[in-house]
Amino acid sequence: MPDRAPQPVDRQLPTDEARDLISLVRDIAQREIAPGAAEEEDAGRFPRELFTLLSESGLLGLPYDAEYGGGDQPYEVYLQVLEELAAARLTVGLGVSVHTLASYALAAYGAKEQQAEHLPAMLGGGLLGAYCLSEPGSGSDAASLRTKAVRDGDDWVITGTKAWITHGGIADFYTVMARTGEEGPRGITAFLVPGDAEGLSAAAPEKKMGMKGSPTAQVHLDGVRVPDSRRIGEEGQGFAIALSALDGGRLGIAACAIGLAQAALDEALGYAAERRQFGRPIADFQGLRFMLADMATQTEAGRALYLAAARLRDAGRPFAKQAAMAKLHCTDTAMRVTTDAVQILGGYGYTADFPAERYMREAKVLQIVEGTNQIQRMVIARHLAGPESR
Repeated sequence: MPDRAPQPVDRQLPTDEARDLISLVRDIAQREIAPGAAEEEDAGRFPRELFTLLSESGLLGLPYDAEYGGGDQPYEVYLQVLEELAAARLTVGLGVSVHTLASYALAAYGAKEQQAEHLPAMLGGGLLGAYCLSEPGSGSDAASLRTKAVRDGDDWVITGTKAWITHGGIADFYTVMARTGEEGPRGITAFLVPGDAEGLSAAAPEKKMGMKGSPTAQVHLDGVRVPDSRRIGEEGQGFAIALSALDGGRLGIAACAIGLAQAALDEALGYAAERRQFGRPIADFQGLRFMLADMATQTEAGRALYLAAARLRDAGRPFAKQAAMAKLHCTDTAMRVTTDAVQILGGYGYTADFPAERYMREAKVLQIVEGTNQIQRMVIARHLAGPESR
């Protein structure tokens, strides 16, 4: 089947600097990321060298202060960078989103001395981060986590197991939520744990349906000792930090989902224009034309929704409800659009010769990570109707 290059997304960007940034990202995506994506995903290979390149290009700290090596970019721009990366390879786009999530606690709640010591390496020094909240027994009910941190002089000793950790076993630093006090959300504290800390180890990566190139693993902390200088925020503030981080993280997932949906739409459009049946391109048939129209409309609506939430965040206004809406809508859209792309390609869509089947497998996890879509509906409903009656 002849190649049909997709048209770049027509973006409304706030500055010339942002337009130049998107051009740089598109160039990296086309030259360095997309060509090897299918082969590397099939082999389950994590592209660490690409993250080194992204760090050297200033793309691992975009929404953070330039004072510490960040890019000083608004979320409106950062998320569109994520979308471009995810369209080329979801493992890369999601990896940047997770790294940004892992850096958030220190960037937003850390003391000035902590930020000056650690953030430059985290944001532009080639390091890669992981975010450790979930556990084998606490996923959606994150406040019930069991990992403990016990004070020992000027140190904390952390013991427990974290689950479903993106970059587990390969990260250079882990933002870890651990219980330091009472049961429930008020007894949780955040820590910055080095990846080479004694007593920290990772299980074998999970065998997943999609995103095989992105390692997801349990992380074991067996008496890991960290100094109090690596405690982030106040004791007992960790759960509030975690929730604040997830509001921004959900927008990252939404942007990645739209990148994946756009890639699937482009694949379907290219195939429909070239594939001929009954003497004409299948794009001429009304049934397929309507499918393509729906796919494009859903994708564009998702893009508008995550950007609206990002602009609220950039303006310093509450955006948690809109973040949940964006995560819900955009990831559901990715699942619908990738499924329709497989259908448009027919039997070819079910084979690994075309990327549509990979897009469909990858889309599913986006409805689960960083708060399932059922949890997003609960969050939205609470904003609309108040908390549930007890």
